[in-house]
Amino acid sequence: MASEIKKIGVLTSGGDSPGMNAAIRSVVRTCAYMKVDCVGIYRGYQGMIEGDFKPMDARSVNNIINKGGTILKSARCDDFRTPEGRKKAYEQLQAEGIDAFVVIGGDGSFTGAMVFNQEYHFPIIGIPGTIDNDIFGTSNTVGFDTAMNTVVDVIDKIRDTASSHNRLFFVEVMGRDVGHIALNVGVGAGAEEILIPEANRGLERLLESLKRSKKSGKSSSIVVVAEGDKIGKSVFELKEYVEEHLPIYDVRVSVLGHMQRGGSPSCYDRVLASRMGVKAVESLLEGQTNFMVGIQNNKIILTPISKAIKGHTKIDKELIRVSEIMTT
Repeated sequence: MASEIKKIGVLTSGGDSPGMNAAIRSVVRTCAYMKVDCVGIYRGYQGMIEGDFKPMDARSVNNIINKGGTILKSARCDDFRTPEGRKKAYEQLQAEGIDAFVVIGGDGSFTGAMVFNQEYHFPIIGIPGTIDNDIFGTSNTVGFDTAMNTVVDVIDKIRDTASSHNRLFFVEVMGRDVGHIALNVGVGAGAEEILIPEANRGLERLLESLKRSKKSGKSSSIVVVAEGDKIGKSVFELKEYVEEHLPIYDVRVSVLGHMQRGGSPSCYDRVLASRMGVKAVESLLEGQTNFMVGIQNNKIILTPISKAIKGHTKIDKELIRVSEIMTT
């Protein structure tokens, strides 16, 4: 154990994701197990600058593993982007006696932590918490599995009404510039077409696919659209285009929005967050810093945060092939 680390801070930053509370719980209880003090940093980097700290022990995190969101809250913080803001944060950490911190968030949160580490040589470890699954160095981020299950459940319900009214539904899901959620839920929910930014298939291909569906006897269809898809300027533009060129379809749009980020985390996300939290604390105590905890081939690994930020996740080409076969 690195003797200089006697107190570890934990914060959640950026957008929330299901499983963040499970990760907080894991960090706090691992600290308790290792007989290291733990401090909750509220409202992300904003709370760090303002000294919004609260000591946490094993009992502080009772009954939170099943809750969505984050008990530590989250906030965007422009001040932390400035040297002056980071200096204030460092002074607050020093005053509280915090020797290292674990940040649970996405690439923006990791970038802030990396810069902070470079300026003050302050030990930090990241845990990837985002539903988008867009962090390099891990096959799954905390929250991704829950978001997929949430979306599949909603699409199943939408299909009920689509079938009842012989309608075509465009369902937009989150994912920013990546299509991991859309591709997986599209296959899982049996969508007739899946539109993702990694495979720009064009409007004509979409029309041909919908025509084939109609000819094959399908009276209703579901098209899953990643919010970052580049076929149209928006999912509503896609709706207008299809209505213009295929007036036989009664088209509706459903933008799922932030419901995808809420809800009780799945068992997978709870277990993943627990494993990552243990690894984060153990790594800090072993003298590791500036790493992100990830999972590859069901093994918990460390990736330099610089690589996690700069790297690009790859879409599963095998799953794209499966989706093409399934939408035949």
